[in-house]
Amino acid sequence: MDLVMKSRGTRITDHMRTTAARKLSRLERMEPRVLRLEVEILTERNPRLGGIKRVEGALETPRRTFRAKAQGDDVDSALDQLVEKLERQVRDHNTKRRTQLISGGGRLKSSKGGQEPAGSP
Repeated sequence: MDLVMKSRGTRITDHMRTTAARKLSRLERMEPRVLRLEVEILTERNPRLGGIKRVEGALETPRRTFRAKAQGDDVDSALDQLVEKLERQVRDHNTKRRTQLISGGGRLKSSKGGQEPAGSP
């Protein structure tokens, strides 16, 4: 997994980078085909917002990109929220794919070679 971190209005410290890598590693276990994970950390300069931190993330897989946004008083709490949102999206997507595969397996196949299905006159 390629982890790309960007920031606007703040510097990315080593602590932020290691914390993000540790928390986002859960996503790689859930979706092993992750190509790239892009995280952007923003600091709100509006004094009414009290200097909250916003974190935006994009999880790229070969066929789909999952995106989420979160905000919190500090980067750690915002990262926790971001991971939860991305996990939910990945889990819902995997569940949807699994149910489509399972439901497709029970369908009746069309008969070939002139054989008629049972129960026809």
